[in-house]
Amino acid sequence: MLMQRIRPKEIDAKYQNLIKTENKVVKINAEGLYYKELNSLLRQVITTDVERIELHNVCGQRYLGTDLDTNIQIDVYGTPGNDLGAFMSGPKMVIHGSAQDASGNTMNDGQIIIHGHAGDLTGHSMRGGKIFVKDYVGYRVGIHMKEYQRKIPQIIIGETAGDFLAEYMAGGVILILGLNLKEGEKCVAKFVGTGMHGGVIYERGEILEPEAGTKTLPVGKRDLQVIEGLVNEYCSHFGADPKLILSGKFKKILPLSKRPYEKLYSH
Repeated sequence: MLMQRIRPKEIDAKYQNLIKTENKVVKINAEGLYYKELNSLLRQVITTDVERIELHNVCGQRYLGTDLDTNIQIDVYGTPGNDLGAFMSGPKMVIHGSAQDASGNTMNDGQIIIHGHAGDLTGHSMRGGKIFVKDYVGYRVGIHMKEYQRKIPQIIIGETAGDFLAEYMAGGVILILGLNLKEGEKCVAKFVGTGMHGGVIYERGEILEPEAGTKTLPVGKRDLQVIEGLVNEYCSHFGADPKLILSGKFKKILPLSKRPYEKLYSH
């Protein structure tokens, strides 16, 4: 294949030996790079004529993809640190492994696709875009999610979640599939939907025990259309069988009130 070189004027000279380019795909060796250096280099590369970026040997570097406003695809090989894709608007970030805490924090648009598990606070306050997690997620996932204008944030979880899932959720969609559970087994998460006052949680089977202040209802036709679309996307990323997943029964969890603490703080 034809090898291309990034123009030296666009990239700091000290980073040139860490970069290889091939048909508008830039490969960066992140081994040993301090997170500020890696993020600075990432932003420099994005300003060049590239279509996709691969970050190799990532090990705990924080803030990858933070505040990026472009439709470029970034493939991450390794384990990125906290706040992956925070405030992001547009990129498609594919994590070939697991991610730490707060992926998609206050995310505005784009996609984060995690081929492993994700830590606590995934999707914290996100207001747009999609996060797909192949396996399980940690605590307080989807906390304070909110819809913004026409944007509807969505989190799709292949397995199960930790405590405080959708705490103070104000909008958006969480779909939890429980694919790691055996028949009759439930997710052990506590305080699901605490303070929830908007949005919807879809669950496959009887896997969640939501808190008081929520209601569990059967799904309707429109719900099933949303679920089917998200399941098909999940399977396209991770290679699962959509028919098998969709053969399960789904329910939805909704808040009872848009002002769950009204009586507590008003007279």
